[in-house]
Amino acid sequence: MARKSGSHSEITRPRIRDAALRLFARHGFAAVSMRQIAAEVGVQAGAIYLYFEDKQALLFELMDTHMDDLLAAWEAVVLPEDALGRLRAFTRFHIAYHVERPDDVFIAYMELRSLTPGNFAVIETKRRAYERILEDLLEAGRADGVIDVEDVRITTMALIAMLTGVNTWYREGGRLARERLERIYWGMVERMITGARVPA
Repeated sequence: MARKSGSHSEITRPRIRDAALRLFARHGFAAVSMRQIAAEVGVQAGAIYLYFEDKQALLFELMDTHMDDLLAAWEAVVLPEDALGRLRAFTRFHIAYHVERPDDVFIAYMELRSLTPGNFAVIETKRRAYERILEDLLEAGRADGVIDVEDVRITTMALIAMLTGVNTWYREGGRLARERLERIYWGMVERMITGARVPA
């Protein structure tokens, strides 16, 4: 269905996205109806279909935009030349970017199962592209002899899970300032990737 054009669209479409983001994060994709989203925005339920074909299209746009913005933000980061410096930059970037977007992050991870196979494939490709950034940084560090990890892929997944996990408990204005949080996490990451391995 054609999307509505003009200034009204520029106002309403973002409001629909924002409302859906809040509701999906709070209640879960399956539990939220288009009628609930419309009520949150203050429009008739049928008006949403001027902007989004269905609820699946709305979920996909939220997740797809999140991944595109994440990848674009990383591309804008100015990296140091040394391998450990680049990994430190990635650690701090990942934490800073994700703690500012708790709802986006929650949906991006928890609602993958709600995507259609075609939409899942698109998002998974972009997730894999982001994971490859860290994999490449680890491989470069191992080649330079400053990183000691047994399996780069496993280390990549473990680090991303650890860093993303900050979103489950960290709140701005709490005991830890974000800068200190980033320093503490970098210390843990550095020990993981440079310390001696413990025999199994």
